[in-house]
Amino acid sequence: MLANIFKEDILESIFENMNHCIVVVDKNGFITYMNESYCRFLAVNKSDIKGKHVTEVIENTRMHIVAETEEIENADLQYIRGNYMIANRIPLRSNGQVVGALGMVLFRDTKEWKQLNSHIKDLLSELKQYREQLNGNHHTKYTIHDIVGNSQKINQLKDKMKKVSASDVSVLIRGESGTGKELIAQSIHHLSERNHKPFIKVNCAAIPEHLLESELFGYKEGAFTGAKKGGKWGKFQLADGGTLFLDEIGDMPLNAQVKILRALQEGEVEALGSVTSQKVDVRIIAATNQPLESLIEKQQFREDLFYRINVVPLHVPPLRERKEDLRILCKSILHKVTNRIGKRVVDFASGVYDLFTTYTWPGNIRELENVIEAAVHLTNREIIEREDLPEHIDFDHSLDRQTYSLKAVVEKTEKLELEKALAKCNGDKLEAAKMLQIGKSSFYDKLKKYGL
Repeated sequence: MLANIFKEDILESIFENMNHCIVVVDKNGFITYMNESYCRFLAVNKSDIKGKHVTEVIENTRMHIVAETEEIENADLQYIRGNYMIANRIPLRSNGQVVGALGMVLFRDTKEWKQLNSHIKDLLSELKQYREQLNGNHHTKYTIHDIVGNSQKINQLKDKMKKVSASDVSVLIRGESGTGKELIAQSIHHLSERNHKPFIKVNCAAIPEHLLESELFGYKEGAFTGAKKGGKWGKFQLADGGTLFLDEIGDMPLNAQVKILRALQEGEVEALGSVTSQKVDVRIIAATNQPLESLIEKQQFREDLFYRINVVPLHVPPLRERKEDLRILCKSILHKVTNRIGKRVVDFASGVYDLFTTYTWPGNIRELENVIEAAVHLTNREIIEREDLPEHIDFDHSLDRQTYSLKAVVEKTEKLELEKALAKCNGDKLEAAKMLQIGKSSFYDKLKKYGL
């Protein structure tokens, strides 16, 4: 045992008169000795902590890790009780075997320590600012905890996300518009070991085709007229070491698909105007609300790229398939909206919940968020009633009226199905008409009739 190697009187004579904080642990990370300086700093009694595991006494400690890995750690920055310290940790050996570890927090006196701590905080604050300037907004704001719901489909999705996050496998997120595909992508990145690296989003539908290549791969100075001095990094270079999220990948032009495929296969990109390639380490997460298989048949999407990005497919269920999550979703959204605008609205009337359950939600969670925000602004009460909802959402409102008729129900249903088809086809009217199996002219007449 370590106690037999370092007798108490020897430890006292060596360590007790030092201003440094000293701790000794055994092979399993249990404390065998801590000097008075360290005890005073941690505000603990020496008699109480002996025999406890070091993680119970010292926050952010690595003593047990050093004892296990047998690797020396010199001048390591450690955050303890709201302050930064410099720590040395060394494994202790007896007869060639590691029997524990010794740790020493370095400072000569309180004044020096306070000056050092203040200086470190200033440096870290400055470093944080530089990192934010370099990365811009290249970080995630959502985690898996932001995925609200306890339905079977959502729980299955969360379980699958946890399984794939640990690897660098490519993921294709599929789901209708408004289901929260970016939230899923950010959550996977946050769960992964790349979470300290950038998360870069590319909206493939929003970038003009003639600019897509320079946005993805960057360009050198003088590559074309109007190029910035010094050139510009592309999304692949910005995402190096992290995750590249290709949103709405089904809308990416074919020529860009070829170059993305090469970048994924070779692990390197070539900026416009450059004669050399640059190695990049990027994990790809793609998302789409389009049927890529149909686009492949129409030769609008490359089959080889599809298999490259579709290693692990994730399906995000539409809101109409997870109605059991509606109540908790409504309360979560209501809480966020009221906190943001500072208005006291605490719940929904039971009739509102009933109405939400019968509505088909063609716009999914995005539509639910818009409806709740509108209702919060429109209501004068603490409880949202049906009359506070936007007019289009009150599908069954006609049931409360004397003028209720079959024609009214048919028209309401027809309008909702048109909205739903347009949402599924991302606004593509020809595709929506085809989905509903009606002629183009008839489809446009109905859009005009319902003001869509």
